[in-house]
Amino acid sequence: MNEQEQALQELEIYGFTILESVVDADTTEAMRETLIRCAEGHGTEHTHRGSARHVSNLPVLDRIFHQCIDHPRILPLLEHFLQPSLILGSLNSRIVRPGDGYQGLHSDIPIYMLNMDTPVMMNTVWMLDDFSPEVGGTRVVPGSHKSGLIAPPEGFEVKHEIQPSAPAGSVIVFNGQCWHGGGANTSDRTRHALFGHYRKHMLVFQLDPHDGFPPEWYEGLNERQRQLLRMQKGPGALHAADAHF
Repeated sequence: MNEQEQALQELEIYGFTILESVVDADTTEAMRETLIRCAEGHGTEHTHRGSARHVSNLPVLDRIFHQCIDHPRILPLLEHFLQPSLILGSLNSRIVRPGDGYQGLHSDIPIYMLNMDTPVMMNTVWMLDDFSPEVGGTRVVPGSHKSGLIAPPEGFEVKHEIQPSAPAGSVIVFNGQCWHGGGANTSDRTRHALFGHYRKHMLVFQLDPHDGFPPEWYEGLNERQRQLLRMQKGPGALHAADAHF
């Protein structure tokens, strides 16, 4: 069984999978340093389900993040569940600093859009630091994508939670219905990660990449990236998630 077949089986069974060495060490370091600079100028404090520093709509902030949009080891997994007509709903960052606490477990899909056969959203977590429980790595609950619930019921004790440890440059891919949440950072290091949300084509963007996209970057996008960003006619053209042409 090759890597893609293994990953797809894990996504079906557990709701998530981890791929290591997706981004090389030099690129990971460059992305982390770029993210730190972006956070200084564009970061916001976020307290929804847990405190953290956020940087939103990364594709309009620096071109280094564009390589995450259509990575050849990640995109086929997303296309399997969302079809090739999928869109990149958003690419953001959640930066967990020493002392930031747990983020409540949750699904990213509202209850009226849950679908046990196929999700309407898939997520990716790009690790720009080594992930571990101590640094506040992402927690996931295996099999929760089949629960039909958007979060643990009141009073329910989650006994089977996984908090993967993996080196920087790794990527977690998970079904958007899977219960997940950031961990508490009990270390003395800051945890940097990118979060790519992909959606079926009939849904709108979470954060529209057309808003503020530098026109001079357009020629640097390949055709698949333009499709995922719905930019085939350019960043200034009228568009919609499901009817752009």
